[in-house]
Amino acid sequence: MEARKILDALNVAERLKDATRHCYTKNGRHESVAEHSWMMTLMAFFIKDEFPEADMDKVIKMCIIHDLGEAFTGDIPTFDKTEANEKNEEMLLNAWVNTLPENYKAEMAALFDEMSKRETIEAKIYKAIDSLEALIQHNISDLSTWIPKEFELNKTYADDKVAFSDYLKELREEVRKDTLKKLGE
Repeated sequence: MEARKILDALNVAERLKDATRHCYTKNGRHESVAEHSWMMTLMAFFIKDEFPEADMDKVIKMCIIHDLGEAFTGDIPTFDKTEANEKNEEMLLNAWVNTLPENYKAEMAALFDEMSKRETIEAKIYKAIDSLEALIQHNISDLSTWIPKEFELNKTYADDKVAFSDYLKELREEVRKDTLKKLGE
């Protein structure tokens, strides 16, 4: 990629460092979208041996790019996001992706398409990681930062996303144990 194009793309992506998520860090500040994506990518790296049939480099790419649309819209928590919000984010993201050099535009568009369909093992792994990372971060954050609906949501969220994998079901169960312990149950 040409030097100017790289800088232009990074200038957009940098917005994710300041775009905060609903969740908090252990030390009590809002987590950024970039931090969420980084933690997801690290999770993909750590679980790669559990999925020898999967292209984990592709999963890592999915984790890196999955929230780029939030550079334009900011983060809207999953429990508040509407179909209209999703369409707007997709429209803004696609407009930006279309400004990229052809090979990057084609690869990114193909990844986003695969991620949205969630038919491949890679797309399923990415989506499970996305959901699990949010739960893990909630368990790391102070309970005082949780809103009322999260007390139940943290017990059940992502069960459907991990159902395809015994390993991810086991990981989800460990996350649930941490939630229950945090809640004193």
